Amino acid sequence: MPIATPEVYAEMIDRAKAKAFAYPAINVTSSQTVNAALQGFTDAGSDGIIQISTGGAEYASGQTIKDKVTGAVALAEYARTVSKNYPVTVGLHTDHCQKEKLDSYVRPLIALSQERVDKGLDPIFNSHMWDGSAIELEENLQIADELLAKAAKAHIILEIEVGAVGGEEDGVTGEINDKLYTTVADGMRTLEVLGLGEKGRYTTALTFGNVHGAYKPGHVKLRPEILKEIQDACGAKYGKDKPFDLVFHGGSGSTPQEIADAVSYGVIKMNVDTDTQYAFSRPVADHFFTKYAGVLKIDGEVGNKKDYDPRAWGKKAEAGMSARIVEACEELGSKGTSMTA
Repeated sequence: MPIATPEVYAEMIDRAKAKAFAYPAINVTSSQTVNAALQGFTDAGSDGIIQISTGGAEYASGQTIKDKVTGAVALAEYARTVSKNYPVTVGLHTDHCQKEKLDSYVRPLIALSQERVDKGLDPIFNSHMWDGSAIELEENLQIADELLAKAAKAHIILEIEVGAVGGEEDGVTGEINDKLYTTVADGMRTLEVLGLGEKGRYTTALTFGNVHGAYKPGHVKLRPEILKEIQDACGAKYGKDKPFDLVFHGGSGSTPQEIADAVSYGVIKMNVDTDTQYAFSRPVADHFFTKYAGVLKIDGEVGNKKDYDPRAWGKKAEAGMSARIVEACEELGSKGTSMTA
């Protein structure tokens, strides 16, 4: 099935929230990782989301080119072509984009999508993330309001972040402190500025101790009950159950119970990157260590082409990543829920 249309993407979010599950949002940086994501979703019988960060987009454009828009569009078009052969529905999303990168990433991508929509086509991406976690809330929401209007016109859903995520991703480091916990007041102010969908649909990452990177369970002090407090308080004021469509960032090191609690409070999307990076790389390391003599031309020998052919270890990398995505689907409750199942 092709990449989700704007209408189908909205339906995906509605289904996840109504049925209390969440979609794994898998970061990709290459055609191989796109293939791995599609296979993982297929093996799990789950729809899902493929997303591209600013760093991933730069990498995909060519290591000496480093053009984020070029890389993002290239991966999106590749995914749009190959996804037609898989029996699942997939959304396309761009991950964290900070203020200083908006003019070189999200804004031009929205403009390109608007050109397509004006011709009667679907936008390039289903959703874009504006990451205002490093600035004060009022400026964050002011920029979000501007982007929401442009995104809505181009049939795109905006993702925002209210609060801060600690740890490091794509060279951006967030401190681990009290700002990792969004407050009820923050949630109220978000709804006051952005509304409940009448200005355009958006998803929200409310932070509850989230940290990017690789951590063992117990290191990250998550408090998912914060999500319930904000949903309940804001829902009571506006007369709407769970008014926020929530996103879970920095999930590495989370316990199954923490994930389940977050989903029960309205999380419909969870970013998965660090764990799938390792799952992709681990089989490659095993291949190179165990087939050392074949991969390298030692002492003037010729090696073994079947061992150093990139397809030999690339297939193993994709399989390892796909298997980890199946695990993510199981943890988030999306396994077996595909619209096409």
